[in-house]
Amino acid sequence: MHENLLSYINQYVSLPLTDEEEALIVANFQFKKLRKKQYFLQDGDVCKYAGFIVKGAMRQYRVDDKGVEHIVHLFVENYWANDRESATMLTPSKYNIDAWEDTELLIITRADMMDLMEKIPTLVEMMRLTDERNAIANQQRLNFTLNNSAEKRYEEFAGNHPEFIQRFPQHLIASYLGITRETLSRIRKQATK
Repeated sequence: MHENLLSYINQYVSLPLTDEEEALIVANFQFKKLRKKQYFLQDGDVCKYAGFIVKGAMRQYRVDDKGVEHIVHLFVENYWANDRESATMLTPSKYNIDAWEDTELLIITRADMMDLMEKIPTLVEMMRLTDERNAIANQQRLNFTLNNSAEKRYEEFAGNHPEFIQRFPQHLIASYLGITRETLSRIRKQATK
């Protein structure tokens, strides 16, 4: 179960984890299983955990005043799921995170992660690198959304995340891309011609 997490960490650090460091990580990350549609975090709750997805798929979304869901993130294996703002500021989350498929996670509290980072300095390196990649990806997504047509957005998404196309239904992908389900359907039909 923890092998995926240890492998993930080792790909981001310059020195591989020692056996003692691996044992500390295993001891601090707890297993959690979610059924499809079960919440990991609900709007209004403070985010207490970060979850590393071992198996399954999840989504992070916000529901507007009209009851429309707006997908912020889609997650699959080897992704981290949490609301960073809520966890850091200890404020109520504006988002829901739930399992789109039956999902297995390894979870850790922010306090336990901070403690681990003091004991295992290479985790600081991993966090810095993953934070940089996430910031760049979010900036690119925003820029791409603002400056490209729906067709280009879908083409880029499908090229970079083909596994998402297989795992998530059209209405979630459309919401993530900021387009209507009908527009996405039209784009997909044109692509198959």
